[in-house]
Amino acid sequence: MHSPQALLAHLIALSLLGMVVVAEDGFCSAGSVIRSPSESKHLYWKVTNPTLSPSHLQDLPGFTRSVFKRDHALITPESHVFSPLPDWTNTLAAYLITPAIGAHFVMYLAKMQGNSQSGLPSYDVERFIFVVEGFVIMTNVSGVSHKLKVDSYAYLPPNFEHSLKCDEPATLIVFERRHASLENHVTEQIVGSTDQQPLLETPGEIFELRKLLPTSLPYDFNVHIMDFQPGEYLNVKEVHYNQHGLLLLEGQGIYRLGDSWYPVQAGDAIWMAPFVPQWYAALGKTRSRYLLYKDVNRNPL
Repeated sequence: MHSPQALLAHLIALSLLGMVVVAEDGFCSAGSVIRSPSESKHLYWKVTNPTLSPSHLQDLPGFTRSVFKRDHALITPESHVFSPLPDWTNTLAAYLITPAIGAHFVMYLAKMQGNSQSGLPSYDVERFIFVVEGFVIMTNVSGVSHKLKVDSYAYLPPNFEHSLKCDEPATLIVFERRHASLENHVTEQIVGSTDQQPLLETPGEIFELRKLLPTSLPYDFNVHIMDFQPGEYLNVKEVHYNQHGLLLLEGQGIYRLGDSWYPVQAGDAIWMAPFVPQWYAALGKTRSRYLLYKDVNRNPL
């Protein structure tokens, strides 16, 4: 049997981690930080209910796993700051990556409330949306509508009139960038879902790869879905000219960025500048899945 002093020390340690709750009968117990999948009711529930959410850090003032360096950034959920999204109604956004960080694109979480509607991007700006919670109705200028559920996505060309609406709360991850157009090459609206995309060959690698956009020349970026089983990792140690924006949708692992090694989990976002060394290994007992923005098809000059 533990001594009272040892039990008290154990409870204090749990309290510092935000894990102790007091039941109605007065006894202490370790509260569950993570909701069960049955409670969450959507595929990427840990993105919107992260393990280290702000409510569980109230006893750790000043703590964050977020890091910003010259050539990379790790933006974790406890440091998100949501504010009204300009030109959208009843929508809050947390900007995760912007040109202020050194990127040439924007990546943000959009939390649409009931009776919400999107605004349009700026002139010549293309948009990609991916649904991580709830669903939205997307309608284009011709009146054609699509219901986008969790794991569905849409690419909207620059200056393409469209609207996103929802009656119930929904969460989107949104990428926007000023389109690097090429003469005689035009992009088109694309609507799809991850499970509709084929697995692609990954020579020398063991992860599973899906590309959500065409690889053809008109498109100046692509979005990849990459799946790793526990213990799998990238074989290549990437150092190249592309920029990346990443959102971990499921699982956990270790991400190397430059000379630093970061434990990461679902809900974490990463910006990778050109030529920063990068590498990932999946840990835990469940699949890791991340969504990855990558600029393509353009001469870096």
